[in-house]
Amino acid sequence: MVPHLVTALNGPLLDLEKKILEATPAIERWFRLEWQEHTPPFYCSVDLRNAGFKLAPVDTNLFPGGFNNLAPEMLPLAVQAAMAAIEKYCPDAKNLLLIPERHTRNTFYLQNVARLIQIFRQTGLNVRLGSLSDDIKEPTTIELPDGASLTLEPLVRSANGRRLGLANFDPCTILLNNDLSAGIPAILGNLHEQNLMPPLHAGWAVRRKTSHFAAYDEVVKKFAKIVDVDPWMLNPYFAKASGINFHERLGEDTLAAQVDIVLAKIRKKYKEYGIKEKPFVIVKADAGTYGMGIMTVRDASEVKDLNRKQRNKMAVVKEGLEVNDVIIQEGVHTFEQINDAVAEPVVYMMDRYVVGGFYRVHSDRGVDENLNAPGMHFVPLAFAQQHALPDVHAKPGTAAPNRFYMYGVVARLALLAASLELEKTDPNPEIY
Repeated sequence: MVPHLVTALNGPLLDLEKKILEATPAIERWFRLEWQEHTPPFYCSVDLRNAGFKLAPVDTNLFPGGFNNLAPEMLPLAVQAAMAAIEKYCPDAKNLLLIPERHTRNTFYLQNVARLIQIFRQTGLNVRLGSLSDDIKEPTTIELPDGASLTLEPLVRSANGRRLGLANFDPCTILLNNDLSAGIPAILGNLHEQNLMPPLHAGWAVRRKTSHFAAYDEVVKKFAKIVDVDPWMLNPYFAKASGINFHERLGEDTLAAQVDIVLAKIRKKYKEYGIKEKPFVIVKADAGTYGMGIMTVRDASEVKDLNRKQRNKMAVVKEGLEVNDVIIQEGVHTFEQINDAVAEPVVYMMDRYVVGGFYRVHSDRGVDENLNAPGMHFVPLAFAQQHALPDVHAKPGTAAPNRFYMYGVVARLALLAASLELEKTDPNPEIY
């Protein structure tokens, strides 16, 4: 389904859609050549925002949850992509160790883990769950709302210390579905004989959003030349502010100055394209996820006038980590709606393939607010039904497959950027 767009889809985005569809052969060849030079992350999800005049990624997650929100008809695609991904690392893989997040009582997240197990079992792998939680000292079964269950087991290092597994389970491949916000546990370090995916430096203990969007800048400039569009149509401006302490009100002037700079750049673009919307930026922690530590800012003065509740909200993110560095990101309105509620597409990939996605929908949030917040719900998307290939002859803005294809293209640009980002931050670059 394609949601209703509040603003009529006209002007720049229609032009962008037309150019992308016409350049499809060149685009797909370009991606193919790029993947010969770069290794895609094992899996990835990308949050997109569609403003009607701009379509851009605003977040890229290298440890995606939410696989349970994908449409069931997309599962065969996910299984095929998982096979391709596994074969790259361990062609004769037999056992897969999946390490989930620690929050074992979040049933929504656990249903995501169950879906991942389902996908990888379909590839012919024995899949078991190893927990980083100190509370898991023996095999522990957790019942899920749909009647299924998961068994979490304590992780065990081999006698020589070089391998990680479970009691009587020695995996070739270890898949992290834990974003390492709390740091890199010692038990995951110095594994020399197994494939750990994604690598440790993909976790939030090391990774920074500003590094990702710097890499995205590079990717989108090259891509924009192929389709002959302004890179800004696909790319949010951003800046970084460091040395921030929201509790102590340190770094407020630095943050306000960067907010001013980004807002000025957006105003200039809005004027160039005759866009009447009010510019805004999103200020969020440079590391971390789960929609924490995020605020919408329309004027630089707002970051100097935070009340105690707002400062507390910005000061700490997942796992209680203090925020000292923030990204100031151009806010992209989302004018997509489902049943009169604001919506944004989220695209899921494994290896280099789009395997589905959903709309994140929030009835209590505005077009310029973060939707990853309590009260959100999900509407599955089916991206690639055989009868829904892009139609280059369709009138721009009218065909659902064309919109989905655009989502997939922009999400893959973010995937490629993540690949470059991981190369640049890899502590052992000789493996590339």
